[in-house]
Amino acid sequence: MDVRTRFAPSPTGYIHVGNIRTALFAWLLAKHNNGSFILRIEDTDKNREVEGSIEHVIRCLKGLGLYYDEGPDKAGEYGPYRQSERLEVYRQWAERLIQSGRAYSDPYSKDELDEFRKQANANHQPFLYRNHRPENPPVWEYGKTPLRFKSEPKDYQWHDEVMGNLSAGKEAVDDFILIKSDGYPTYNFAHIVDDYEMKISHILRGQEFIASTPNYLNLYEALGIEQPILATPPPVLGPSGNKKLSKRDGAKDVLDYLKEGYLESTLVNFIATLGWNDGTTKELYSIEELIKSFSLDRIQKSGARFDERRLLWMNGNYIRELPIEELDKRASNYFPVEAKAYPEEYLTKVLSLVQERLKYLAEIPSLTIFFFVDLPVDPTLISNNKKLADIGNEKLKELLEEVNETLKDSDFSIGDLTNRLNNLLSVTGQPPAILFSLVRIATTQAPSSPPLAESMALIGKERTLSRLSQQIKSL
Repeated sequence: MDVRTRFAPSPTGYIHVGNIRTALFAWLLAKHNNGSFILRIEDTDKNREVEGSIEHVIRCLKGLGLYYDEGPDKAGEYGPYRQSERLEVYRQWAERLIQSGRAYSDPYSKDELDEFRKQANANHQPFLYRNHRPENPPVWEYGKTPLRFKSEPKDYQWHDEVMGNLSAGKEAVDDFILIKSDGYPTYNFAHIVDDYEMKISHILRGQEFIASTPNYLNLYEALGIEQPILATPPPVLGPSGNKKLSKRDGAKDVLDYLKEGYLESTLVNFIATLGWNDGTTKELYSIEELIKSFSLDRIQKSGARFDERRLLWMNGNYIRELPIEELDKRASNYFPVEAKAYPEEYLTKVLSLVQERLKYLAEIPSLTIFFFVDLPVDPTLISNNKKLADIGNEKLKELLEEVNETLKDSDFSIGDLTNRLNNLLSVTGQPPAILFSLVRIATTQAPSSPPLAESMALIGKERTLSRLSQQIKSL
């Protein structure tokens, strides 16, 4: 089998983690089998279409490195890849169903359909359109009246590569609309035609489509085509683990994560392991390892909880593994504006100091600003530190004066600073939690910083001593 998978989003808004996982699983399956991955835009619901969404989908996929082999901006043998450009294809397939007696023009108005539903409710019965088929439907007028599928209800059993063996009774099969009155096909019709014509071998999609699968199976039979292999991953759940991930749970746009400085390798690793693992306890994978290990039978049946803390941890790991040259390139747009006055060599040294603490690149300004600017003294940094606040300002002042005197004779090399700071612990009788915290606040105006001696050496002697003096005056 030639493995051909697809991602087929509707351009109705941004893509969050739960949406993109379907694309990632389909991409991994294709790459694992040396197959093809197709992007198809299902833009047949013009009332819900959001301007710019198609470009947004493309930027998300390419931003994660999920390059497709065929798509709306990459010509292939089975295009076009926007459903709005395939209307004649659907009309021709619709005509085949009419000729075979498996489709008919829907003559009913919305009010008439609502009345049918009311009758079913009054009789405590499910509403089925097939119970109201017109005896002599009018001739179908393309672009004027809806066209409905004439179902042949039956019980179904089918296999899903993730969910296993599934079944449904004939009550799940009904007459559904194939082509709307505006001439556009419904999803239920268009995706089946497109998957067949584009030779899609595997369909991966959300669990919300399981209930409609009997209708799709009925349509496959009516069209005389073989269904592709079906695989239905469970949903990505919100942080609470009891409902599907949504915007309300803080599910951000994929591009927002990239803009904040989450690495594409992190996001791919994180998303791939939401509901999939290779049977080991391994958590960090390269993209090559994911491609090699991926298989549908390792997708779990239960939902996977979205945990942003795990994403942060994972991204920090990936950032720490980056060569400093690579981090330098990625961080260039994240430095505070004041950094523009400094040479590249200095910026690289700053990055090397904060690399161990970075969780995402948008943190760089808050973690590095004191390397570029002499910040005003912030009294709350001491008052909020219980150990320092309990000592009292007079004693803190004396400690800083001792530090200042000791550092005046330093050459400000990392080794000399380290020795002098350690000696001060003995001279003052203070533990590191007191002395080093005080010096850190005085020289950086931050509650935490990279290693103290290394930071002070980079800031330089003149600025460090000046900052100590400012803190002493404040005390």
